[in-house]
Amino acid sequence: MGAHQWGTHAVTFAAGGVTKRFPAAAHERAVREWRALTLLDRHAPGLAPRPYSCDLGDAGPVVSMSLLPGAPLRGAPLDGERLTRLARTVNALHSALPADVLARVPVRPEGPAELGARLRGWAPRVRGRVDAAVGAAVDAGLAWLDASGLDRTEQTAVPAVFGPGDGNLANYLWDGSRVRVVDFEDSGRSDRAYELAEITEHVASWVEHPLDVTAFLSHVELTAAETVRLRDCRRLIALVWLFLLSFEDLASGDPAARRNPPGTARRQAGRLLALLG
Repeated sequence: MGAHQWGTHAVTFAAGGVTKRFPAAAHERAVREWRALTLLDRHAPGLAPRPYSCDLGDAGPVVSMSLLPGAPLRGAPLDGERLTRLARTVNALHSALPADVLARVPVRPEGPAELGARLRGWAPRVRGRVDAAVGAAVDAGLAWLDASGLDRTEQTAVPAVFGPGDGNLANYLWDGSRVRVVDFEDSGRSDRAYELAEITEHVASWVEHPLDVTAFLSHVELTAAETVRLRDCRRLIALVWLFLLSFEDLASGDPAARRNPPGTARRQAGRLLALLG
């Protein structure tokens, strides 16, 4: 989700390659990154950077990979071709691993149960400290979460897919003809609805140049169960972002804490209420 405020590594570029250096506390993130790169290179070459080398020691893991061409999709309008190519890449990513390989991939972190627990823990930090519109949306979102059971029920009616675990459009690179993907620190076994919700509800998909969600989702074939789950996952992740953006507002005295324009939390409150309607 990118909810870990917001970076966990240092990146250097040299001789056509990229090196990511992780702090010791982010060891599992480095492991997930390397696992994803090696599996995708084997089963869907060209979709992600080629893995070069890794040192996954506890002192400070390092992962080296190829440098992909292209510019991030975030920060620019997504015309029809880019939107279609993005959807094609997302579909390819989800189906990249054979079923027997995917079954051995650990479940991605920050699933609905983890997010639900985190939201309830965050609530006292926000209630009574944000403006009325944001507070009303927080209360409505938490009431929906309690009634939905989304974070307490194991989902078995939808097929597993490989998920990158971060819907930030900055991780999707357009080179003029295709879209490739970077950043797999939170990757793992997931489901299509949850991963699509990560993209549609990430702040990067609407705060600057809004993603046409209807057009994007029209390129994805969902089962009836996935369609229902997508609705709930979008609500869940929109609620997460409402909290994250509220934290930005509460830390407004620290310019380094703000990553989005003033008023973004209020806009997110409206988005969440629309999804709950």
